[in-house]
Amino acid sequence: MMKWWTYCLLLLTLASIYVEAAKGGGRGGGRRGRMGNINRFGIHNMPNLNRNPASVNYYENKDGAKIVKSSHFELDYMLGRKITFFCMAIGLPRPEITWFKDGIELYHHNFFQVHEWPIGNDTVKSKMEIDPATQKDAGYYECQADNQYSVDRRGFKTDYVMFSY
Repeated sequence: MMKWWTYCLLLLTLASIYVEAAKGGGRGGGRRGRMGNINRFGIHNMPNLNRNPASVNYYENKDGAKIVKSSHFELDYMLGRKITFFCMAIGLPRPEITWFKDGIELYHHNFFQVHEWPIGNDTVKSKMEIDPATQKDAGYYECQADNQYSVDRRGFKTDYVMFSY
């Protein structure tokens, strides 16, 4: 059982993470406060408070899949134009990248394409494109990088915009 001061430390840590995210802190920053991967602010980045050693080994494995570059958190797109998202991940063995929309894995169709470029034996770049974009393409997209040691995700929110002339 944790002592009262451990709970206070946990609450302070969560509060500082929330404030940093609200300010747009961390990687990217900016006007809209892009948060990137929710795991970046999750349990695995908190102090080691009676964590299972298997959990520590999984989340902090030096060879685990980690997304090192990705698109912005929010994207507004015009109907009929192209939507493009980018993810680059490292890990050993080289991670595989999978794309999701609203929690469902995306598969190939006529208006959806994924291009991948392996770099060395530990890096992969992936670009997902939808062309032409329609109203039903609005939603929450994620790229997931995984290898035998860990999984990392980044999320991207999209919505369409209409212009009147």
